[in-house]
Order: sequence, then C-alpha cells, then structure tokens
Amino acid sequence: MSEIQKVAVVTGAGSGVGRAVALALTGAGWSVALAGRRPEALEETARLAGGPEGRTLVVPADVTRPEDVERLFTAVRTSFGPLGLLFNNAGMFGPPVPLEDLTYEQWRSVVDVNLTGAFLCAQAAFRAMKAQHPQGGRIINNGSISAHVPRPDSVAYTSTKHAMTGLTKSLSLDGRAYRIACGQIDIGNAATEMTARMTTGIQQANGTTAVEPVMDVTDVARTVLHMAELPLEANVQFATVMATTMPYIGRG
Repeated sequence: MSEIQKVAVVTGAGSGVGRAVALALTGAGWSVALAGRRPEALEETARLAGGPEGRTLVVPADVTRPEDVERLFTAVRTSFGPLGLLFNNAGMFGPPVPLEDLTYEQWRSVVDVNLTGAFLCAQAAFRAMKAQHPQGGRIINNGSISAHVPRPDSVAYTSTKHAMTGLTKSLSLDGRAYRIACGQIDIGNAATEMTARMTTGIQQANGTTAVEPVMDVTDVARTVLHMAELPLEANVQFATVMATTMPYIGRG
C-alpha cells in the first residue's frame, strides 16, 4: 500500500456492517476511529477489536451535526495523525410505509443521516486528505442494492442511496488532483440487525411476502478491506456484494 496511512474513520461502527468493517481493519493493523450515536455500542466494538491498546478510538458523534463531524476528525488527527480512509457507513432505512403516508419528518430523518451525514463526513475527510502530507487517501461510501433498484415503500432510503452514487462520482472526480480515491460498495442482504426482517419475510415487488437469503457480513468486510488496501493508483469504483440468490437480478 503506497503512501497510505493505515488510519481509518468508520461511521455507524456500533453494529452491523460498520462493526464488521472496523474489526476487519483493526485485524489488518489499521488504527480505527469508531463513530456513532451509541457510546455503549462503540465501546463493545472496541472491546471486540482487542489488539494493542490505542488501536481504536471511540468518538460518539451524530453525523448529521457539523460540529460533531468536525470534532470527530479533529480527534482522529490528534490521536492518530494523517487519515488514510473514511468508510462512510452510517445509515437508516426509515419506515416501510406507502409514499403518501411518509411524513416530512420521516423523510428528513433518512435524508439527514444517509445523505447529509455522508456529505459532511466526506467533506471533512476530503479537507484532511487534501491538507496532509503526503497528500491523499481513500473514501469508501456504503451504497446499497437500493442504489440501483428500489424495494416497495422505500422512497426515502432509495432516493438517498441513488444520491450516494452521485456523491461517490463527484468525490472521485474532485479528488483526482489530490490523490483522493473514492469508491462505493453496494450491499445486498448482509446478515445484520438492520436486515433481520429478511429472514422472517419482506414485501416483494409483486405484493407478496417472502423470506430472502442473507450472507455473512464478514464477507462484506473482507471486500471493504480489499478496497481500502489498494494503492492510491488503483480504485474499485463500484462493487456489488450480495447474497447470491437474493432477488436482485430480475427483481420485480
């Protein structure tokens, strides 16, 4: 890995994909700042990571609040030094209700976390990577299968995940001059707390309810680790990792 500091920020690190990626990174020798809104969950991730003392940094933060994001990246710079990676992972589904029943507040909650939060963290990482020496680093955005095709009753989540693709492309373009690479991982049915309903039955495009296959979340983490440890001269622009037989190809 050429000239990349093995220092990472993982948002939404208290559970699910964020926790799995944080554990994979620390296992590979990275120093990782664990960000999220639940301090107890972040502490549990740090405990599970084990390893040398000082390898993880717990930073409770709400990514929708600019002051929290600024504090997060200041803490990383102070504790670890130059930043090599942001895994922009914090996100939420929102309620699975018909479009006409989604309230303004529910819409805003999803947009604020999934899109505005991702932008604020990317902006802070971009500033840090542009200013540091050597210049550069990598941002990996957590998209979703829903960045390509929607589920029923998911207008807010789907809209933000399509927007995440635009964010990824803009970051890739704007980062070229500064050795800042940006890619996106689109995940389908990783077994986490957020996808528990897949195993009990979830609405399909034809109106039926069906149990969907899931995959081990550690397989997602291994993919993110591969993307993270490429030299900055190489980039996985988009990767789709999904349960092999989930209804994605041919959805609907």
